[in-house]
Amino acid sequence: MTNSARRWIVTGGLLGAVGVLLGAFAAHGLPDYLARMEFVDIARRLDIYEKGARYQMYSALALVAIGILQREKVSRVLEAAAWCHLFGVLIFSGLLYLLALSGPEAKWLGAVVPIGGVLMVLGWFGLAGGVIGDP
Repeated sequence: MTNSARRWIVTGGLLGAVGVLLGAFAAHGLPDYLARMEFVDIARRLDIYEKGARYQMYSALALVAIGILQREKVSRVLEAAAWCHLFGVLIFSGLLYLLALSGPEAKWLGAVVPIGGVLMVLGWFGLAGGVIGDP
């Protein structure tokens, strides 16, 4: 197995595990936390947080798939796709988590979130292109 394949399978597995943990927190601990913080828009904040966890899981699965595809031969397109997914999760999901947990002073982060979404989209296109371009 190539180092790249191992890296992306492990990274995808870790992101998936953290995604499950964050999703469990959203289901069991987050509502009480938000209520203690006296946020009035709890349902909206839960939705934002859960969206971050859901898209983190999608990219985790993509990273595992990229790693599996790179077991035999490393593709530069697939490698770029993996990095796009990783940075997409950090920006998109990470900032959604912060938005859900922060006060109005962090509202500006919402303007940066789409950059992570674009990176995730590029990652999915890269995954498809890496497979199509490799005979």
